[in-house]
Amino acid sequence: MLPAVEAAKIYQTNYVRNSRAIGVLWAIFTILFAIVNVVCFTQPYWIGDGVDTPQAGHFGLFHYCVGNGQSRELTCQGSFTEFSAIPSAAFKAASFFIGMAMMLVITCIGCFALFFFCSTATVYKICGWMQLASGMCLVLGCMIFPDGWDSDEVRRMCGERTDKYSLGACSVRWAYILAIMGVLDALILSFLAFVLGNRQDGLMTEQLLGDCKDSGNA
Repeated sequence: MLPAVEAAKIYQTNYVRNSRAIGVLWAIFTILFAIVNVVCFTQPYWIGDGVDTPQAGHFGLFHYCVGNGQSRELTCQGSFTEFSAIPSAAFKAASFFIGMAMMLVITCIGCFALFFFCSTATVYKICGWMQLASGMCLVLGCMIFPDGWDSDEVRRMCGERTDKYSLGACSVRWAYILAIMGVLDALILSFLAFVLGNRQDGLMTEQLLGDCKDSGNA
């Protein structure tokens, strides 16, 4: 049997090693989550044409491509820098919230540099709040976006039966689905960040208690 002190040190070493490994995985998945956010924000594939749509095309948050009904060639327009030209107020709001989610998670990655200057637990908790806020922005963006489906541009592509939260002959595309999945990613990553932060607090407490015991024995 190992002495209690040596067993505690081995446990603490394994505890630190496992926490670091989980922290590295958390950082990697945070970077992947940022890439997902950038893709969802920039790609015009939130909704698109179907078999029975009057015209071919696809819509994103602010960029969209629609055919002219006579050829398969698509005319694309829309830019986030031309905010007033976005065809629906709902699309503008969704663009803002998804863009905010993207900026929050990119800022979170920038906060990784704070690991060299601040308490590890504090940095985890800061990032956790940012990831949680990013997830909330994604939720708002995904909920608001269908409110703009009754715009003239969407109806021109999807048919007259198109209305708010009803796509008519069109269908949801992969970027919208990816954004919805991103909400779950944000919640998992933020929960993991808070857990890692609390574990670091617990580790610091154990180290302080151990130092006090060593001082007392000396």
